[in-house]
Amino acid sequence: MSARVDAWIWAVRLTKTRSQAAAACRAGHVRVNGERAKPAQPVKPGDEVRVYVAGRERIVEVREPLTKRVGPPVAAEAYVDNSPPPPPREHVALAAVRDRGAGRPTKRERRELDELRGRGSR
Repeated sequence: MSARVDAWIWAVRLTKTRSQAAAACRAGHVRVNGERAKPAQPVKPGDEVRVYVAGRERIVEVREPLTKRVGPPVAAEAYVDNSPPPPPREHVALAAVRDRGAGRPTKRERRELDELRGRGSR
């Protein structure tokens, strides 16, 4: 038995919608057994699926090919999660927040923001 990779990613709740799963496949963010996957590529038990979603890579092994979305407890049993743990919260970069109504940043402020983000040319 097999299932489409986009439907399976959605059914086991790695993405919120099936269209997001299909878009991730088209963008090259999904690999099945090391090869880029198109949305209609079938997955079967034992396949390794790598999905890059929400800023991190999820590495899962298919246990059960599902075509319909199921509850979280059933979905968790449909795959084996081999993903590395997410980075600690203190390592996640903070986004620069401007005060409401402060307007557009000046050239100097833009340079400072770029330098803070590591994109400075200096």
